[in-house]
Amino acid sequence: MEDRTAVPVALGLERALLEVKFEVPRPRSGAVSRTPIIEPARASDCRVVGVTAPAGYGKTTLLAQWAQTEERRVGWVSLDRYDDDPALLLTLLASAFTRVSPASSDLVADMGGLCVDVLGRAAPRLASAFRSSSEPFVLMLDDLHVLRTPACQDALGVVVAGIPDGSQLVAASRADQPHLARLRSSGDAIELGAADLVLDVAGAQQVFAGANVEVSTEVVADLAERTEGWPAGLHLAAMIARHDLERGVVTGADRYVADYLYRESLMLLPKKLQRFLRRTAVLDQLSAPLCDAVLGDVHSQERLQVLESSNSFLVPLDRHREWFRYHGMYREFLLSELRRVEPEAITKLHLRAADWYESNGSPALALEHLLNTSEVDRSVRLVTELILPTYNAGQMSTVLRWLAALGDTAIEGHPPLAVLAGWATALTGQTAAERWAATADAATYDEVPLDGTASFESARAMLRACMCPAGPEQMMADATLAVAQEPPWSPWRDNALVLLGHAHLLAGDVDGARAMFIDGAGTGRAVGNTDTVVDSEAELALLAIDDREWHQATEHVERALALIDEHRLQDYAVSVLAFAVAARLAIRRGDLAEADRQLTRGMRGRPSCSFVLPFYAVRARVQLARAHAARGDQVAARHLVREIDEILLRRPAMGTLLDEVAAVRETLSANALIEATGAAPLTGAELRVLPYLQTHLTIAEIGERLFVSRNTVSSEVTSIYRKLGVTSRNDAVERATSIGLLGG
Repeated sequence: MEDRTAVPVALGLERALLEVKFEVPRPRSGAVSRTPIIEPARASDCRVVGVTAPAGYGKTTLLAQWAQTEERRVGWVSLDRYDDDPALLLTLLASAFTRVSPASSDLVADMGGLCVDVLGRAAPRLASAFRSSSEPFVLMLDDLHVLRTPACQDALGVVVAGIPDGSQLVAASRADQPHLARLRSSGDAIELGAADLVLDVAGAQQVFAGANVEVSTEVVADLAERTEGWPAGLHLAAMIARHDLERGVVTGADRYVADYLYRESLMLLPKKLQRFLRRTAVLDQLSAPLCDAVLGDVHSQERLQVLESSNSFLVPLDRHREWFRYHGMYREFLLSELRRVEPEAITKLHLRAADWYESNGSPALALEHLLNTSEVDRSVRLVTELILPTYNAGQMSTVLRWLAALGDTAIEGHPPLAVLAGWATALTGQTAAERWAATADAATYDEVPLDGTASFESARAMLRACMCPAGPEQMMADATLAVAQEPPWSPWRDNALVLLGHAHLLAGDVDGARAMFIDGAGTGRAVGNTDTVVDSEAELALLAIDDREWHQATEHVERALALIDEHRLQDYAVSVLAFAVAARLAIRRGDLAEADRQLTRGMRGRPSCSFVLPFYAVRARVQLARAHAARGDQVAARHLVREIDEILLRRPAMGTLLDEVAAVRETLSANALIEATGAAPLTGAELRVLPYLQTHLTIAEIGERLFVSRNTVSSEVTSIYRKLGVTSRNDAVERATSIGLLGG
């Protein structure tokens, strides 16, 4: 379901915040040189370098120094907690890569799209681009530990496999890096840990010299020993020693000592600066205008300049010195101080940050701050505005995180959001859609929804029509209601028209259906909703085939396929029918290679066409079965009929579609005496397992990802091997890629 809300975006702020993620931080002047560590890693034949250590060991500084002296082209990504979404992660990696390599201009767009299959399509597409790079490159990822979801780790593992010889991926993290595990045994990775990053006496002397603190070699050696070479501890000790050398004597590098050091250094600052540090710690990124808004002050620019010149824990994010962040561990300390000293101020600070971000055109970041407050209604409003554009970008993990943060109670209290959650889950084939639909059905809501629909009644009716739980008559009533309520200028009217077209088809009114699809396609084009245009054009092509209007059918399906490719809708549920119709037309004109290509695209996309979208699921499978039967592949055709039977067990009232299913059965029965040819297709469950064969997850771990048992996954992997005619995971991946079941 495409974005049907006109959310204005001030691209200046969004672009500025994005750009700083790709800028290599400039190492602080006087920083200890890490060349003795960098050079061996750079000169090695290893494609991956992992820098893993707790906070305060200079990981970012090491990467920045490496980038500054690297002869190869360097792509940089500074990650933050909002990047913990596989589609967003791959978009960032592709963006960084295209800045340093002559990659396809379409690469970044290929990482997104409606219902994009991140692991099966986007990740291998990016890995392939890496392998094809004509020039060596270094891709650097800072703060990798913020990626906590398994989906991000899996996608990164696939992408890492594409780093070619002569190029390197260098990642810094506080936590173990899962992608390194499989590279250890092959000797294809270098791992740098805390022991490699500690500073010796010479390094400690350089820290004190950089802080303009004159101390004897004996004192520095003593401090290096007492801090165990912990770089952050030595920097803090140097800051403290500016005022009182005796207070610079500390021991150990554990968290308690870190808190002690931070507190000691904080107490040396003026009270106003202490308050500035505490209160701005609620911000992930800092700029003077943002800090002024959050603090109700006008002196933030001056204070940021003072801190940058004197504090090693304020990190500039861009070359213009407009955006900054606090060192991660220092920010954690400041937040703990804020909770200790001014707990009552926290909500107010988040609300002011939300106000600033929203007024400057960044509602997503405003929402992230609101989720830290009790402002449920405002959070619900922003999620309602953001859910469709975020979903349309392929960032389903972010959508689910927002919904989880709000909680079921908040969503049930705002029924239009339950409808949007229903759309997002239905169009990805998730059974959770039934729960959200039931929530909407049981609700009342008299206000005008924020999603652009004319009324909650209309929005609910469209979702119910799409899911068709009660058969064609109720679907007709729901779609008719929506068409009546959605005015010509509504961004949802095209959806209502197309649903009414499907309802007419199920009722056997072909002329009525054709009229709705023509109107729906035109309205969809006018408002820029390509999904309804694809749906309408595919159905119009099929109706033209039934009328033996072959040229007209070809024109309709070509328009649908062009939109699918342009807008990356290959994994979208409504695209499956277009692929099936294209295959039938290709068979008729004798282009069997093209027919097989379109059949593969359709078969690959069908897991998203589940019983949750019953008329899409059945109609697409009927057409796929007809095409397979025409190609002489009786095995695949019969398998599709069995899938249809399973759907009809859940949704038996499918009107005239039952006649189409019966016709396919009759065709297959007539061919029963013909020896079945063709290999059995991969089932929906097997297609969901297939992308994980690119990873090095165990069978049990794949089961955990998919919420099924180890035995189930084992059986499905065995079946995949048999159907693809292979005996190993690598061979399965290669075969699946060659026939179009994996990759772009």
